[in-house]
Amino acid sequence: MAERHSSDDFVRPIRRILVGLLVLFLLGMFVLWRIDSPRVERFRANLVDRFVPSFEWALVPVTKLAVMVQGFQSYTQLYEQNQELRRELRQMQAWKEAALQLEQKNAKLLDLNNVRLDPKLTYVTGVVLADNGSPFRQSVLLNVGSRDGIVDGWATMDGIGLVGRISGVGQNTSRVILLTDSNSHIPVQIQPSGQRAMLSGDNSAAPPLEFIENPELVRPGDRVVSSGDGGLFPAGLLVGQVALGPDRRLRTRLAADYERLNFLRVLRRHTGESITDPGTLVVPPQPATTAEMPDG
Repeated sequence: MAERHSSDDFVRPIRRILVGLLVLFLLGMFVLWRIDSPRVERFRANLVDRFVPSFEWALVPVTKLAVMVQGFQSYTQLYEQNQELRRELRQMQAWKEAALQLEQKNAKLLDLNNVRLDPKLTYVTGVVLADNGSPFRQSVLLNVGSRDGIVDGWATMDGIGLVGRISGVGQNTSRVILLTDSNSHIPVQIQPSGQRAMLSGDNSAAPPLEFIENPELVRPGDRVVSSGDGGLFPAGLLVGQVALGPDRRLRTRLAADYERLNFLRVLRRHTGESITDPGTLVVPPQPATTAEMPDG
């Protein structure tokens, strides 16, 4: 204990002396930097030139830390710019997809406009809202109905060929029975032979041709059009081409693109003039003549 007390008595005076010297040094430096004199200014400059360069080793950690802070800030800025570019890229991809969809819709509308129809026929273009195709029923739903003048039984086409007929009309929508549906039966004509047949849907992609007048005159690749018999469809609408099926039956490769039914053209069918007096068509009217008998 005595040795510890003796060491404390030795250290305390030295500590006080060092603290006093440090305070005097700092006070002197403060006074030196506050004096406004040319000589003192030159002394301060010489002092700085003498001692500051020798402290560069002490500034290395500070410099490195500053560089690291600047690098971290640069990395943060790069990360934010990268995230912004990613957001812009996603937006551009969405715009590109929307542009491609608009381009496809525009191409299909142009296809509809390029179809050559009888000038007497008018049409209404509708958008396909839903595809209810199934193994037992082949139909689509359009966004046009009785408010647009749609009538049950009218023919529908895409940009190339016949698709089906209207079967069920609502106020704002209408249903189209496709040619592939098992309930679809339309009279057709095979060109160039002129053979008549019945195109009957069987829920397959290539409906068969039935009741052909003379099958020997029909060849695969012949053109199939609507015949207009029975007044169901206008005559001359493109249906497809004759093809020989795996079952060796004559079938029709449909011209319409059933995989991409986005727009359909509904053909208006105007009723003909009603005949109220058919007898006048058979026997022309005779001019009335009055013959006077001579008096006997």
